Amino acid sequence: MKRTPLTSGIMYLILGTLFVLLAIQNVNRTGWGFFSYFLVLLATLDFGSGIRMILLHRKITSINKKNK
Repeated sequence: MKRTPLTSGIMYLILGTLFVLLAIQNVNRTGWGFFSYFLVLLATLDFGSGIRMILLHRKITSINKKNK
């Protein structure tokens, strides 16, 4: 099965959302500690990667449409 940038981007966005939810629960339970900041950092990286992958998919499809 081929893994496209779109599916990778969606998976990154889902992971980013999961990390945000875990960070919210951790802050509500224990306050802002190292683990909370770490989860927010992971969520930020995942959202950035997800957006970049989706934009890459759009660019690839637009190039493929121009070549046809």
